[in-house]
Amino acid sequence: METLRERKKARTRDALLRAALELFTTKGYERTTVDEIAEAVDVSQRTFFRYFASKEEAAFFVPRLTETRFVSAVRARPPQEAPLETLRRAVLESWDTINEAIQQVVPLELHLRTYRVIESTPALLAVHLRRSLELEEELAQIIARREGLGVDADPRPRLAVAVFGGVMRVVERMWIAGDDLSVDAMRELTAEYLDAVGPALAENWRASRVG
Repeated sequence: METLRERKKARTRDALLRAALELFTTKGYERTTVDEIAEAVDVSQRTFFRYFASKEEAAFFVPRLTETRFVSAVRARPPQEAPLETLRRAVLESWDTINEAIQQVVPLELHLRTYRVIESTPALLAVHLRRSLELEEELAQIIARREGLGVDADPRPRLAVAVFGGVMRVVERMWIAGDDLSVDAMRELTAEYLDAVGPALAENWRASRVG
């Protein structure tokens, strides 16, 4: 059970996060200062840095939360599932359950609006793309272990994850460019684009493996 001190710390963190995202989405990431974020919550700059190492960390706090849930969903999928189907089902499952987790921290619509800030801010987009590559490598390692493969000896885990990651980046761009920034719209686009991936990568490798 959380202590009173822990609850107070969580409230301060969430207030700072919400203030930061509100400023990023209305004023712009580059034009927002740490002092302004702290002032919006009536705390000191020093307090801000107790919770976040930088503005960047605040901008990516909720996306990291969603990534963690997605990776956990991948790990929990049945081992007999084909790799690409595992990724597909895990990401759709994450979109089905993420709303509540996000809204415990910040309003959902504020999180969704922040995606546009990330896409339109070169410094943030660079971080986002770098993290996407890191996430792809983490997923390739997970898939390789599930399939009993060596990730450096067999290209298929990285290939499947690269295809999945490419589809997800297209989905993000289409979603951000559209008029509907809801989770339902993102989930619908995700399902539509992943379903368009050819059957060669979707087949069950375990069944075709020799030895």
